[in-house]
Amino acid sequence: MPSLEPALTLYNTLTRTKEAFAPIDPAHVRMYVCGPTVYDYAHIGNARPVIVFDVLFRLLRHIYGAEHVTYVRNITDVDDKINARAARDYPDLPLNDAIRKVTETTANQFHKDVAALGCLEPTVEPRATEHIGDMIAITEKLVAGGHAYEASGEVLFSVASMPEYGALSGRNLEDNIAGARVAVEDHKRNPADFVLWKQSSAEEPGWDSPWGRGRPGWHLECSAMSERHLGATFDIHGGGLDLIFPHHENEIAQSRCAHGTKVMANYWMHNGYLQVEGRKMSKSEGNFVTIHDLLETDAFGGRKWPGEVLRLAMLMTHYREPIDFSVSRLEEAERKLADWQRIASNAQLAGAGAPDASVVEVLSDDLNFSRAAVALDAIARKANRGEAGAADCLANSIAFLGLPLDSLLKVEADVAGDVETLVYERLAALAAREFDRADKIRADLLEQGVQLMDYKDPDTGEKRTKWEVRR
Repeated sequence: MPSLEPALTLYNTLTRTKEAFAPIDPAHVRMYVCGPTVYDYAHIGNARPVIVFDVLFRLLRHIYGAEHVTYVRNITDVDDKINARAARDYPDLPLNDAIRKVTETTANQFHKDVAALGCLEPTVEPRATEHIGDMIAITEKLVAGGHAYEASGEVLFSVASMPEYGALSGRNLEDNIAGARVAVEDHKRNPADFVLWKQSSAEEPGWDSPWGRGRPGWHLECSAMSERHLGATFDIHGGGLDLIFPHHENEIAQSRCAHGTKVMANYWMHNGYLQVEGRKMSKSEGNFVTIHDLLETDAFGGRKWPGEVLRLAMLMTHYREPIDFSVSRLEEAERKLADWQRIASNAQLAGAGAPDASVVEVLSDDLNFSRAAVALDAIARKANRGEAGAADCLANSIAFLGLPLDSLLKVEADVAGDVETLVYERLAALAAREFDRADKIRADLLEQGVQLMDYKDPDTGEKRTKWEVRR
């Protein structure tokens, strides 16, 4: 295995401190991250954990060796939101057929979107529907151990049976309310008790169990999938801040009580919230943007955005901090990436080697990408001065971060000839005072993603035009 230096430190939500990372088994580092519920296109808030934990996956692979790291990111394909969407979109199909159509279509789009964001495939991508037996087994253990009870056709976890309940979120049991997706009902012993298993009607998806035909609660699904693929205790569990309570809190409760362990995961990591142009993203605000919107339409900023630009824009803010996603932020990321790519285009090895040690060192400090960007800029300056191997070093480092070496440059090369011709025609139109024609050429190019910038030659005073691809 590679050297374990520099030391990796990660902020642990459970202890509220930054800690040196020490895997349970350095020969098998294990990470679980909550994936999508496949009923609708993933929005840009969903993109943030996918990108953040992809960077961590790459870093772990570099430190411990790719063959020694297992990354599990699940697909939730049984959920009441899925049922409702299926009934709405495909009212003429049997519900199970409609559900399958919704989940397959949405999962395929998710895979296409995250691939465009430069993310590696996880080692394992389990689906909830493939692990129903595991969920039933965990529920049986909890009932037998006095941690769960049956009432009104549901099996509920008893939060009072676990004295440490609330440690992750910092909530006192008395202050807790029922978890998301679970209504407060009279049959609960405590309002915070949450559903492990619930009854299904004849029309709803369901599986046979000791408690009748039914389906699992949301929290149970991740406990079952993580245990199946990573064990009862593993190294890292990740997700967004919105999952700390109730989802991750309830995962910990049911997993620890079922398996009799002191912890479920040793390190809990959570990325910060996302706003759009300074406002909370929501459909009611009219600023709800999906990854698909950004990649394939002009719904944000009047143009399509390359996946690698979205990726860099997400990484430019530390993962634990809130992020304001904006057009200006994307433009800044695009300029930065294009600069790195132009310099890295002189590389001889085309990103085939290891990243620079300076980049790995600062990234190992709780994924500090801001400092990694500073390190990349320093390498780029060396390459501009002609230092031997610097361009190769930059190419290797940006490839390691999941950023392609020449994507924006290829776009420029593809359009360069046509653009130069049109720029010449526009300058001729301006010289002939044919301003309408000149304005039309500028507008047509802008629609194609090419921005023109007029300037005067500082030596001759002659009017010139430079251009930049902005798509």
